[in-house]
Amino acid sequence: MMQKVKKMPHIDKEACAGCSICLVNCPMECISITDPAFHGDIRTIAQVDASTCIGCGICAKSCPIQAIEMVERKVAKPMKTKTDMRKIAYRGVQQGFKVAMRILPWRMPELIQGVDAVKRLPALVKRRGFKKVLIVTDENLMRLHLLDDLLKEMENLRLDYVIYREVAANPTDFNVEEGLNLYLVCQCDCMIAFGGGAPMDCAKAIGACVARPRKRVSQLQGLLKVLRPIPTIFAVPTTSGTGSETTMAAVITENATHHKASINDLCLIPKYAVLDPKLTVGLPPRTTATTGMDALCHAVEAYTNHVYNSDLENDMARQAVKLIYENLYKVYTDGSNLSGRQNMQLAAFYAGRAFTRGCVGYVHAIGHTLGGLYGVPHGLAMSIILPHVMRTFGPAVYERLAELSDVCGMTDSNASKQEKAEAFIRWIEEMKVKMEIPEFATMIQEDDVDQMVEWVDKEANPVYPVPVIWSKAEIKSFIMSIR
Repeated sequence: MMQKVKKMPHIDKEACAGCSICLVNCPMECISITDPAFHGDIRTIAQVDASTCIGCGICAKSCPIQAIEMVERKVAKPMKTKTDMRKIAYRGVQQGFKVAMRILPWRMPELIQGVDAVKRLPALVKRRGFKKVLIVTDENLMRLHLLDDLLKEMENLRLDYVIYREVAANPTDFNVEEGLNLYLVCQCDCMIAFGGGAPMDCAKAIGACVARPRKRVSQLQGLLKVLRPIPTIFAVPTTSGTGSETTMAAVITENATHHKASINDLCLIPKYAVLDPKLTVGLPPRTTATTGMDALCHAVEAYTNHVYNSDLENDMARQAVKLIYENLYKVYTDGSNLSGRQNMQLAAFYAGRAFTRGCVGYVHAIGHTLGGLYGVPHGLAMSIILPHVMRTFGPAVYERLAELSDVCGMTDSNASKQEKAEAFIRWIEEMKVKMEIPEFATMIQEDDVDQMVEWVDKEANPVYPVPVIWSKAEIKSFIMSIR
C-alpha cells in the first residue's frame, strides 16, 4: 500500500489565535507557527507537519478555543513497486536516449530582461528584418491592457501586426488551426507569443503547422516529429511558471477527446525570451502561487530524474529551486516587489531549461489529465500533485531532494539524507497551506481513472527517466489515493 488513513489534526485557520499552546504540548514537535503573511501583520496560525504527526490528538485536547479537530486523512508513504521486464526495457530505452541527448543541438533563447524590456522588443524585431508579426495572446491579457506598451511601440516604429487573442487556458487544436489560418492569410513572417504557457504553446504549435502544412496537430504530438525550422518566435512571459519561453514543448488539447499531449521538438524553442518583471506585477496572488509552484515542479522533476541531465541542467535546477525558495512567498504577499518578480522570472526560465533536457515525470503526466478532463489550470494541477509524488517515490529521491534542501539551507548539515528530503517535502506542503492550494485533486471522478491511467502511461513511459517506474496498476493506485 502507498497510503494509509489515520486521524490527523485539522486546524481552523479562521479560528486559530496562534497562541502556541498546541505547539508546547505536542510530544512529536510536529506543530509550528506560521510567519506573518506580510510586514506589519500580527496574526499567525498553527500548522501541522503531516509526515511526523502520530495522530495522538493532544493538540486538539489542549486547544483552549477548540480550533483543532481530529479528522480522518490519507497520508502518503513510499509505494512498494515490483520490477518486471517491461520496466527493465524502459530503462534500456532511457539509456539509449541518454546517449542521443549528448549529440542533440541544444540551445537557449537569447535573453532580454529588466524593467520595460518589452518596450525594446519591437526595435529588435525590425532589426531582424521582419515585416509582419502575428501576436498570439488571450482575451484576458488584452482586457488587462498588458499589451499596450508593446503595441504602442510597434505602431511608433510602423511595425505591422495582427493579433490572435482567442487562446484558451488549455490551448486546443482548434486554437492552433485558427491561429495558423490568420498567420497564412495575413502573410505574417514571425510571431510574438505574449502571455503564460497557453499562448506560448499555441504559438509553437502554429509554427509547427507552418513547417509541416500537411500534418494535423495530433500527428505532430510526440517526440521529434517536426524536424523543420519554424517561424521565429519572440516569447514574452506574463507569468513566472511554465518556462515555455525556453522549452521544446507545446502542450495542446484535442478538442474532440479532451486528450492533452505535447509536441516536443528542438525547433520549437523560441529564438528570444523577454523577461520584463512589470508584466507580472498585476498577477493575482493565487496565480502567482500556482505558476511559481509549476516552476518548482519543473526544477524538482528535472533534478530527481537527472538521467539525461548535463551539469548545466543540474545547476539550473538548483538555481531555480533556490530562487523560488527565497522569492515565491515574498511576491505572493507583495506582488509589487520588482526584484522578487524578476527573480521568479529567472527561476521559471532556469527550470524550463532544466526540464527541456532533463524531462518531467509523473507529476506532469497526471497533471495533464486534470487539465484535459476537468480544465484544471496547469499550475494548480502541478501544485496539488508534486508533494504526493515525491513522498510516494520514497528513498529513490532522498539523495537528490537532500541536495536541494542543502541548496536552500533548510536543515542542519549533519541531518541524514532522509531528514533533509523530508524537510524539503514539508516545505512544499507548508507553502501549499500558506498559499491556500488544495491538498488533494478532489475533482477526479472514479469513472475517468482508467482513461487517466492510459494517458499517463502513454505520456510518461518509456521516455521520462523517473526515479521509480510505475506500472498501470501502480499509476491507478496513486491516482485513487490523491482523490
